[in-house]
Amino acid sequence: MKKLRWAMDGAFWDLDMSTPVTLDGVARPVPGDPLPLPLGLSRGIKLTRPKQVDFMHRFMFMPLVPSYSADGLALQRVLTVPFGDNWFASVLGQFNLQKLVTSVKEGGMKKRSPGSSWFKNARKYLCDKSLYALGFCTEYLITQDDVLLLSSEVYGDNKATRNKAVFLHKFPRHDLTVEAVLPGLFVEKSGEYWDVPFFIGMDLASIGSNSGSSYHLCIQHSNGAAKQFVGHQNLETPQTVVPGLCVKAGYAIKKSVDIWRRKEDKLKMVLPFDIFLSDPHISMSGILGTVVSGSLEDNIARSQRENEPQTSGGFGLHLPGNKFKLSGDLFASLSCTAQHGHFQRLFSDLTLVRARLDFSSGSKFISGAARLALDHYNSKPLDLAMLEPICPDVTLSLQQQIVGEFIFRVDSKLGFNFKGGELQPHVHETIYAVEYALKVLGSAKAVAWYSPKHKEAMVELCFFET
Repeated sequence: MKKLRWAMDGAFWDLDMSTPVTLDGVARPVPGDPLPLPLGLSRGIKLTRPKQVDFMHRFMFMPLVPSYSADGLALQRVLTVPFGDNWFASVLGQFNLQKLVTSVKEGGMKKRSPGSSWFKNARKYLCDKSLYALGFCTEYLITQDDVLLLSSEVYGDNKATRNKAVFLHKFPRHDLTVEAVLPGLFVEKSGEYWDVPFFIGMDLASIGSNSGSSYHLCIQHSNGAAKQFVGHQNLETPQTVVPGLCVKAGYAIKKSVDIWRRKEDKLKMVLPFDIFLSDPHISMSGILGTVVSGSLEDNIARSQRENEPQTSGGFGLHLPGNKFKLSGDLFASLSCTAQHGHFQRLFSDLTLVRARLDFSSGSKFISGAARLALDHYNSKPLDLAMLEPICPDVTLSLQQQIVGEFIFRVDSKLGFNFKGGELQPHVHETIYAVEYALKVLGSAKAVAWYSPKHKEAMVELCFFET
């Protein structure tokens, strides 16, 4: 997982999002509708879900790994079979505990037959196929720089399966990902999930440092009619997906500056719980870039709501006869981080506050600022509605050490509306988490997070490259 991409680029690129609704733990955002979620949940290449669960079994004393979604509370267990140093296979089993409890409660309300026994009733409940799901995964290391991943998911509550093939290649300072999914799971900002019968995509991204330039190229193709996905059930909705091709390219310049950093006063002969959180500091980082995208047909039909305004920024070209769209815009992000403590002591040795401003449309910001400046020059009264295009999305994050390796974290995404002549800030989403720093690995952590908006919870591992 690339730390800088994981922290900032997820606000502007269609990176995978962590989710407990699938066994492999990932979903893609609707193309053109990136998800700037807190906690770095939008991420790049990382350990597969079976390897994460296997690590928790072996080294974190977790025989069962919990997750929570619309289907309820589920428990996961994995069986791994290594075939040498370059071939890894696994079977990930999931048991829905909440469905079992609900079935037992509902069955207890009914009259039992005179000859029924506790064993027969328990067997009846445990034999319910809807309680189970299985994920089969094999990962083959072709070379040191090439990985082939094949996976399939089977759910007991219906006959649908989810199949995926991923090829990863590591060029010098570049990552190439080719992925095919049948069907593909997509998610909107509203939290609604959509199944697309077929999706294939290629992602080429340069690996940049904390400062410097980078670029990103995505090619995506989808085919079939989208169906709304709720609790492993595809709802028949009048949303149609036309076979389409989408190409997205962007270039960005990143800069990170330390305003203040202190490396003294550390405990001698004591390793910090996380090497990336070992220095108190105040720093700023920013990213400025441009994105150009073209599409032939709408590759994903998103739900349209009457109360959701459809706005667009940047330049655009739409040819209805050919159903061709071309658009482009600027984007920018500015973040400030302040940390207290070296994260070495057991108590009160880490407090980290981070604020990030995301400007998703540079054209809207420039036109809105110019309009306000012109009104001020002409001595016109301030129109608060004109402030909305220039106001960025704000992400606030707080991390506070609880004790030892444990950290409590809360991330909130804020926005602003101007209605009735008043400024009305609102919270898009808040995510709560408890992090456990894996000290022996230098910089890695297990994260248990909960999203009240999506009503989802998950335990996963996050590893960083130095």
